Amino acid sequence: MILSIITINRNNAVGLEKTMRSVAAQIDGDFEYVVIDGASTDGSVEVIRSFESSLGERLKWISEPDKGIYNAMNKGIAMATGDYLQFLNSGDSLVSNDITLRMTEALKNKEYPSILYGNMLKDMPGGKAMRDRCFAGREISFLGFYTGSLNHSSAYIRRSLFNRYGMYDEGFKIVSDWKWFLQAIILGGEKPVYVDMDVTLFDMNGISEKNKALDKTERRRVLNELIPSTILADYDRWALSINRMRRLERHPWANRIVTLLERGLFKMEKRRNRKRGEYEF
Repeated sequence: MILSIITINRNNAVGLEKTMRSVAAQIDGDFEYVVIDGASTDGSVEVIRSFESSLGERLKWISEPDKGIYNAMNKGIAMATGDYLQFLNSGDSLVSNDITLRMTEALKNKEYPSILYGNMLKDMPGGKAMRDRCFAGREISFLGFYTGSLNHSSAYIRRSLFNRYGMYDEGFKIVSDWKWFLQAIILGGEKPVYVDMDVTLFDMNGISEKNKALDKTERRRVLNELIPSTILADYDRWALSINRMRRLERHPWANRIVTLLERGLFKMEKRRNRKRGEYEF
């Protein structure tokens, strides 16, 4: 079995039905589907049972209390037997009925990397979809992870990596997948491989300002835990400036103006420091 698709759910029967329908529609049947329900009381269990005939032996599911999102995801990892794992949470969906076939073919063509990822379509409020290519094959550095991450739902992750880097940290509410990617990719040296194909449709309606504040707080906890303070201090100070320069580089005329201005100011400072008999970096 190459692929295990894992869906976690709690009291989101409508979203769960959309997710499971997209999985059941796949023309490639060489995958298993693991559904972890958190003892829902809104009819979610009935939704799961309604797909038992169409998914057959590929469907594995439980419904029991859990301790949060990452506890449920860890249960899914423990139940999965595929070589690669995809986390498709309740409310999200696969974009087409052949996407698992095309992604598993890409795994073979890319010589089975540790992580393969594609594009994620963001289902924005108002019905507009925005394509998120994430790093789009660019080298992934700590600077990129300082404020960004690898899109989770559109990634195929080799299951053995969870033995190497551990399971998701259940001490966090919303950033444990980011922490895990940080440990595996930035600190562990894993090299994700990109394919330019739309994989999942991500439901953005559940994103709130409260979650954004919690995301920022929890990310800081992770950074303080994993990154030496002397290195982190430089990123805290310069990351925004570096990202501004990267944006400017996409507009040669603006980049040229800023470069000329910076060189002019530097020469002025240099002349002033010579008069003072000073030198500084």
